[in-house]
Amino acid sequence: MNITQHTDYALRLLMYLGTCTERRVTIKEVAERFDISRSHLMKVVTGLVAKGFVDGARGKGGGLRLARAATQIGLGDVVRGMEPSFELVECFGSGSHCLLDPACRLKGALAGALQAFFAALDRLTLADLIGDDGQLHAVLGIPQADAQAPRPTIEIRLGTRAD
Repeated sequence: MNITQHTDYALRLLMYLGTCTERRVTIKEVAERFDISRSHLMKVVTGLVAKGFVDGARGKGGGLRLARAATQIGLGDVVRGMEPSFELVECFGSGSHCLLDPACRLKGALAGALQAFFAALDRLTLADLIGDDGQLHAVLGIPQADAQAPRPTIEIRLGTRAD
């Protein structure tokens, strides 16, 4: 089974947005980073906005950001929302003309495999893909929010004072 390029780009975009929580991101920025067509990415963004995964704003100060926390975006939901069909074989559709259909066990096996595929995706969120170890940030060249603002350290000495 393959997911479409459309869904692949959707997942990449979501991962990118998940690393840029402090600001809005432009389509141009993402298209250049991944070396993909801006017009194709615009179609992906339109779908992600319509499904409620991404918030888009036009104009000055506009751009894209996640519509909800990365922990609230399930991978199974994204794939289901972006893929046009899950008809792995002809008999999954309504217009099957397969001679084997009445006695076929392959259909059941493939249906079970598809269920297992989604069960695995449903256990993961976008936050799982982003991680918290900074590796994705480093690959994308995006500083982590924590790294941008180091916390001051305070030294406290306890003891008695000798006068």
